[in-house]
Amino acid sequence: MDARSCAVLALHWQVNVIEPEGFFGPMLAEPVASSGVVGRATRFHAAAAEAGATLVFTRFTIPEDEGELVRNTGFMQAVGESQESFRPAAPGAALIEQMADQPNLVVDNQKLSGLAGNDLPARLRDRGIDSLLITGVATNLTVEQTARHATDLGFHVQVVRDCVAAADEQTHEASLANLALTTAGCPTATEALHWLSGGETPA
Repeated sequence: MDARSCAVLALHWQVNVIEPEGFFGPMLAEPVASSGVVGRATRFHAAAAEAGATLVFTRFTIPEDEGELVRNTGFMQAVGESQESFRPAAPGAALIEQMADQPNLVVDNQKLSGLAGNDLPARLRDRGIDSLLITGVATNLTVEQTARHATDLGFHVQVVRDCVAAADEQTHEASLANLALTTAGCPTATEALHWLSGGETPA
C-alpha cells in the first residue's frame, strides 16, 4: 500500500456522536468511551499522517436549507426534526477536541455515507487517492454504509477494526463480519500502519 495514494476517511468524529452532551450521546457516548476507540483512532490518525496518508474527516451537518437531507429513514427523520443541533456552526457539529487539529480536509454532508451528497469521491481521485482506511462511529451505520459505497465506487477499502465502535459489541462484531466480506478487509491499526510504512499487504 502506497501511503501517497491512501486516505484515512474518518467518519463522524463529532460532538453529536461521541460526547455525552451530543445528540446521539445517550446511545453512543458510554460504549464509545468504554471501548477506548477515541484514543486509538487519534493515535492511528497521527501515525498515518506521519507515514504520508491524507486525513479526510466527514461531518454530518444540516444547513438552513437542509441541503441534500432526505427524510426517507427513521434515522434521517430524527435528525431532521432536531436539525438545529446539526447546523454547521452548532457545538454538536464540531469535531471532538482530541481530533480537531488532525484533518487535511473536512467535508460536510447530509447522508449516512460520507461519500454521498458531496464531491469527495472526485476530490480524492484528483489527489491520486485510490485506497481508503476507514475509522469512525458507528460501525454498523456510517462506517458500513460508507465502506460499501466506496467499494462500489472502485476504491480499495479497508475498515480499521480497532478504530471503529458501535452502540454494543454484538452489533459491532456483526458489522465487522459483514465488512470483511464486502471490502478488502478489516485490519487492526497496527497492521494498517505496517502496510502504510511499506510492509507487504496481504493479497
